[in-house]
Amino acid sequence: MLTLENAVVRLEPLSQNHIPALLAIAQSTPEVYRLTNAPSTLEGMTTYVQSAVLAREQRQAVPFATINAVTGAVVGSTRFGNLEYWAWAAHQEGIPDAAEIGWTWLAPDAQRSAINTNAKLLMLEYAFEVWKVQRMTLKTDARNERSKKAILRIGASFEGVLRSHMPATDGGVRDTAMFSILESEWAEVKARLQNFVARV
Repeated sequence: MLTLENAVVRLEPLSQNHIPALLAIAQSTPEVYRLTNAPSTLEGMTTYVQSAVLAREQRQAVPFATINAVTGAVVGSTRFGNLEYWAWAAHQEGIPDAAEIGWTWLAPDAQRSAINTNAKLLMLEYAFEVWKVQRMTLKTDARNERSKKAILRIGASFEGVLRSHMPATDGGVRDTAMFSILESEWAEVKARLQNFVARV
């Protein structure tokens, strides 16, 4: 199974072993995750992890636990999801042609830190340079200003809002802000991310 890592962060395959640490994070400051799916009950977190593992087995996602590479502590989770396998001449068997980075949530002390920037760089490098995808999608609740700013900061393009798109984590129905990075834009985005990483 895929592991991505550098000196700052390690993204290792999500498993049931990560449930206690992820649950402790989600329970520590639940108000932080009002617009994010970070279950704060044992049953909810167990279902969350089990569904992610099932999606991996069905080749629909590649879920990770996010680890602080310096301390070894679990600090959150992220994944490749909505893997698309196109029916076209350039398709390689078993390799997605487009995907999404999402389901990302971090402990408060890891937010707005080098961990998230490095994780995004590792994931995008793998997607564009190993899988050679044509497109990466990122999306968030349209009310989540912090998340939207973070996505724009890495160089993704805002594509618009899908209205009444899906259930919201705090109840009701959410509008979803959509962003993307294309293969033709990757070199510029990579340079931008590398610059951010170098300055930290």
